[in-house]
Amino acid sequence: MFDDSITPSSAVARYDAILIGTGVNGMFQLIRLRELGLSVRAFEAAGDVGGTWYWNRYPGCRFDSESYTYIHSFSQELLNEWDWSEHFSAQPDTLRYCNYVADKFDLRKDIQFNARVTSAVFNEAHNEWEITLADGSRARSRYFVTALGPLSTPVIPSFEGIDSFKGESHHTGLWPHTPVDFAGRRVAVIGTGASGVQLIQTIAKTVDHLTVFQRRPNWCSPLNNAPIDAEEMNRIRARYTEIFAKCRDSEGGFIHVVDPRKAGEVSAQEREEVFERLYQTPGFAIWLANFYDTFTDQTANDFITEFVARKIRGRVNDPAIAERLIPKDHGFGTRRVPMESGYYEVYNQNNVELVSTLETPIERITPTGLRVGGKDYAFDIIIYATGFDAMLGAYNQIDIRGCGGQSLKEKWAEVPRTFLGVQVAGFPNMMMVIGPHTGASFCNMPRCGEENVDFVTDLIRFTQTKGFSRVQPSVESEIAWTEHVHQVAEKLLINKTDSWFTGINRNIEGRQTRRVLLYAGGATRYRRKCDEQVASGYAGFEFR
Repeated sequence: MFDDSITPSSAVARYDAILIGTGVNGMFQLIRLRELGLSVRAFEAAGDVGGTWYWNRYPGCRFDSESYTYIHSFSQELLNEWDWSEHFSAQPDTLRYCNYVADKFDLRKDIQFNARVTSAVFNEAHNEWEITLADGSRARSRYFVTALGPLSTPVIPSFEGIDSFKGESHHTGLWPHTPVDFAGRRVAVIGTGASGVQLIQTIAKTVDHLTVFQRRPNWCSPLNNAPIDAEEMNRIRARYTEIFAKCRDSEGGFIHVVDPRKAGEVSAQEREEVFERLYQTPGFAIWLANFYDTFTDQTANDFITEFVARKIRGRVNDPAIAERLIPKDHGFGTRRVPMESGYYEVYNQNNVELVSTLETPIERITPTGLRVGGKDYAFDIIIYATGFDAMLGAYNQIDIRGCGGQSLKEKWAEVPRTFLGVQVAGFPNMMMVIGPHTGASFCNMPRCGEENVDFVTDLIRFTQTKGFSRVQPSVESEIAWTEHVHQVAEKLLINKTDSWFTGINRNIEGRQTRRVLLYAGGATRYRRKCDEQVASGYAGFEFR
């Protein structure tokens, strides 16, 4: 609990605001807090800035957002200076961009790296948060801002014998900084989500033999990436205002705008032509620019699902393998769609084997590999592409306690409850950037994240300007917003599908309860809700 025997003037450093996380949105939040004239300390568990792009260094890791939309828009000078080399940037270039931003705005002077926060406790008497790090050091602040990232807590299922393996093993989300040599090696990849797809299609070119252990297949569609030369970059730079406006007007914060027609309103031939055009369009077009009722109507979703299934069958030579790669338990776009570049063709290679763990489950990890369905497989390297404890995992790793010592983890044990995904009743002065239920949690992160950061910043500015020392949402506001989040989700097919969107993670033991973690009402509706709060003088919040 909060130790009142230590005053702000003694061993515990004091700041106006403490920020956790310095990924793309965390860095922007640090800049905005500085602009308020606040003293700020950011704590970062990693050794440098970048968040996702610091940790995920696996071969093939790259954007599935267009590079020129996954960029800070607040500085025209920054936009003028930075060049992208690909439409969908690879991880090394993206991390280089993050470092460029940190250098340009001299952010590191306010960041403490290799600093993992273990607890955050609110002192009601002083209206302050006390933050404790893994090394035992502490700091206090009036405002406590989390920019933890929705996919920042890697998960490895509790396989029996996992510590017995004598070879190399890595999780895609905790990739080593030194290169991993795959040449001539026998490699196992467990998992075929977005990270697994990118990794598999990349290392299949160099391994001696690759065995992919797939539990549930995903619908994947072509990334259609291409380089950007200097001339095209200049054209993009000249259109940034237009690009950002288009992202702002779209429901997902991308340049892809949903087709306002229903899938059944057009002929079968025209529908097929639309699907084919979208399939050949770079990025998420086939997911986010499709007929609008593919997210809500089962018949409409069946049309696109059957189209993509035909594409998979046409790309995989062995019909039996093709059927294993086609999901049978959910329709296209009702889970996150991994973007691929030759992924399905990998399974036409003689050195690649696909094993369905639904048919033959993994029994245990052995000193030499895996035992699956009574058969022993020998490997030099095991890669766990087993995903993340999405949205809640990073919060659950920190003992966050609000008024009366209430635990955030316990409050969210059944379902997360928030107001606008920004604050939680009973946890004053704690602000969340891309927390559960924000519009940015189901959106192109930097585009919606910037709006999320600006709302948090303006809320703190309002609190400061009015002379208040404490701000939190009313219980009534929190209940109403959480109910709204659930009501919106109930109308969508994604709510009927098991995925991290809905809190179902079968890689986590006991995590089978369906919980809405995202705001699926779209970026424009979420923005309106936030604007209404600003216009009303933040009527949903309580100040004192």
